[in-house]
This record gives sequence, C-alpha cells and structure tokens, in this order.
Amino acid sequence: MHEFDNSTAQQGREKALGAIPSISVFFPCHNEAANIEPLVCKAVDVLSGVTGDFEIIIVDDGSTDGTDKIADTLAAEHHTVKVIRHESNLGYGAALQSGFRSSAKELVFYTDGDGQFDIAELPGLLPMIKRYDIVSCYRLRRREGIVRKINGWAWTKLVCFLFRMNVRDIDCAFKLYKRSIFDDIKIKSTGALIDAEILARATHKGYTITQRGVHHYPRKSGTQSGASLAVIFRAFKELFRLRKEIMNEP
Repeated sequence: MHEFDNSTAQQGREKALGAIPSISVFFPCHNEAANIEPLVCKAVDVLSGVTGDFEIIIVDDGSTDGTDKIADTLAAEHHTVKVIRHESNLGYGAALQSGFRSSAKELVFYTDGDGQFDIAELPGLLPMIKRYDIVSCYRLRRREGIVRKINGWAWTKLVCFLFRMNVRDIDCAFKLYKRSIFDDIKIKSTGALIDAEILARATHKGYTITQRGVHHYPRKSGTQSGASLAVIFRAFKELFRLRKEIMNEP
C-alpha cells in the first residue's frame, strides 16, 4: 500500500490554483448589515477553491446601519478582505468606481452586497473570460416587482439601441472584467448610469463581451434603492449626454 503524500497533494492543488488568473471581488454596499457577513464568508470559501490569489473588497457607501463595523470585523478576521469607506452616501456609480480603482488583480468581479445573487456561480464565468474581455450576466428570472422588470427591460433596450450593443440585461449586478480595461476607459458616472457607461465605452473601444444567465433571488433583508423618479430621470438625462460624448470620440 502506498502512503498518500499530503505535501505533494497540496503542492499539486496550489499549482492548479495558480493557473487561474488572480481576481479582485468587490461588493458595493449601502446599509447591508444583515447581508454582508454571509456574503463575504461565502465568497472567501468560493474563491479559495478556484485561485490562490484573490482579494475581497467591501465598498461601504456611507452606511448608517452598522455595515461599517461588520465590514471592519470581517477585514480583521480575513487577511484577504479589505474595506473602502465613503464617509457619506455618494451613490451606486461612485461605489463601483471605488471598487474598480481599488482592485489590484488581473480580473475584477462585482456583485451587490444585498445577497440577491449567488457568488457560487462566479467560477462558471472564469473559462469565458479567457476568450472575452467582459462577461456580462443576465438574470434568468428577475425576482422583483413588475414595475422594476418593465423599467429594466425598457432601459436595456434603449441603451442597446443608442450604443449598438446586444446585451440582455444592462444593469445585472454580476459582471466579470479584465481589469486592464479600466486603465483604458474613463468612467464618469456616479449614479445609475454606471453599468451602461462601462459597457458602452468598452464596446466603443473594441473590447469583446459575452453573456451568461445567473439566478436572481429575492432580497432577504434591507431596503431596495435606486428606483426613485429622481434617480431614473437623472440616468436618462446623463444617457443622452454620454451618447453624444462617446460618438464624438475617435
């Protein structure tokens, strides 16, 4: 009977993990005290199984419900976790900008801190990023009210028409990028336009996009934000300004 060499097995595992590109994963959060801890802990488990080089970034966008304290505790407990904090609520786009700027690995992935997506579906995107620059996911079954579904459908159709893109779900918060893209494009939006802006600028620069369906789950805790008339009006106003700007770029 041959003895099993644990050290050899561990070396083999580390070699296999090392073949996967390094990855930064970040979660934009605003008042997600009930959701952020289970999300981060699951992310640590999932990422530990696919790569030996990862970081997790919690972007706390001016939370007032104790999210900041939970985030600090998680960072103290896990050396792979760090916290970026906005002293006041700057908006969803600003939170994403902070996440992208703070990401130091070869790939960068984000999903919202509300737990409506399953981080365990991330490994399925990794083979796709070898052939494409962006993996933009779409919700297989959007678990929100009918008004938000209609708004989301109409927004996606309009954005795709204006920028000549073919993306099924512009604002789906489950996307994987090659981080080098963000050295080449300048993002300006601090609000709801952020996803449309990134995809439009990347498409204009010639970066390639592929898509994959992911499951969407009802929010368990906290309050949904981003659907106010003021937010929607601002996004539409900025959208047409963005189109003019991008169309005038070389």
